[in-house]
Amino acid sequence: MMQHVHVLLVTFPAQGHINPCLRFSERLLRMGIQVTLATANSAIPRLLKSKTEQIGLSFVSFSDGHDEEGYKHGTTDPDSYMVGLKKGGLEGLPEIIKANAEKGEPITCLVYSLLLPWAQTVAREFHIPSALLFIQPATVLNIYYRYFNGYEDEISKNCDDSNWTIQLPGLPEMKGRDLPSFFRESGSDVFSPALTYMGEHVKTLDSEENPRVLINTFEGLEPEALGAIEKYKMFPVGPFFPLSLCNGKNKSLGSSLVSDLYEESDYYLKWLNSQPESSVVYISFGSMLILPKKQTEEIAKALLESGRPFLWVMRDDNKQETLSCMEKLEQQGKIVSWCSQLDVLMNPSLGCFVTHCGWNSTLESIICGVPVVAFPQWTDQTTNAKLLEDVWRTGVRVATSEDGTVESDEVHRCIEILMSDNEGGEFRRNTLKWKDLARDAMEEGGCSDMNLKAFFEEIAK
Repeated sequence: MMQHVHVLLVTFPAQGHINPCLRFSERLLRMGIQVTLATANSAIPRLLKSKTEQIGLSFVSFSDGHDEEGYKHGTTDPDSYMVGLKKGGLEGLPEIIKANAEKGEPITCLVYSLLLPWAQTVAREFHIPSALLFIQPATVLNIYYRYFNGYEDEISKNCDDSNWTIQLPGLPEMKGRDLPSFFRESGSDVFSPALTYMGEHVKTLDSEENPRVLINTFEGLEPEALGAIEKYKMFPVGPFFPLSLCNGKNKSLGSSLVSDLYEESDYYLKWLNSQPESSVVYISFGSMLILPKKQTEEIAKALLESGRPFLWVMRDDNKQETLSCMEKLEQQGKIVSWCSQLDVLMNPSLGCFVTHCGWNSTLESIICGVPVVAFPQWTDQTTNAKLLEDVWRTGVRVATSEDGTVESDEVHRCIEILMSDNEGGEFRRNTLKWKDLARDAMEEGGCSDMNLKAFFEEIAK
């Protein structure tokens, strides 16, 4: 079945998109499938610094019109960046497909990730089977689908009302704050074209005779959401982690992409190893988010109030003037500019994870069995926080004040719920349940493995 399969995997050039695509590529390569990963020129130098040659992954690229600045331009002028990315992709992908055919390695399947709906146009032009790789939960795909298929007016008019709730087919009841941030006026200015591109994804899938979606989730985690859109053929093939990594046998490509760019020692791991079991609070807000100084100060105060050891990832581009309590913080825990998150989450000293609830971090918390303080900011993070708190029961969500700040007392309250022996017991038991289900899905012969094989069997017909 897997002979002569060559996947062209096209990804948006941001780290939160590249990492799951790299991990997905590892899965495919281990199945004997040839993979060529395509993204914008600006991301390739970082990719080539990672140890990709060890697994045989090939890279190709196209211009987004900002080869020097790359995706950083998208954070300041997102509309023009997306226009340039689409133009470069529509010109570059056909050339990539033709070049592979000429050298006797034809592309037999095109998989495209979020924010790139135009890639399906290229696949159709060359009569190549295609699929959307959805790197957010199936629940979020359902929300966008319903929004663009009958619920747009209701959601648009009410989602900023704190008392409003909505029950979408196959999903739990949600408030406006639980929906992706792009629906709300206050949450759509960070990356304004996103909602438009999600609409194009839905329109593109709706126009296909047999729309296929590969999703970075697993059957046990979102059973209702996976079956709620009858028109789409959904293949839950996640989570995108090699089982051997969970067993501590090797490093993942998604981790090596970033770690190769840093020269910090692993002193923080040695420090973690010296801490009591389930005692450390881990704080990280991902690769993009920059917290206001006021919010950073509130988190710092909460950590000092807790008196617990902590590991706080504060990226260099997120560091402002020294925190007022920096000296006391450094006596109590560790502040680093980067760490290998999976290594940290798998360490037995971890007690809880204060996270922005990006889907990659959410899945990592599940696979590693670590309860979370859900601290969502934008995009799908608000929906992920809803699922973590109310559906999977593996965490608690912070409440914000009127100005959007989470005050120190609230951060402290949430940490203590998870870290206390009495209140935190239920959350720890739930994390272990989902951890076992996730690892079962990842096993050879597990549901995700079988779903991925079923996808390739279908497109080969």
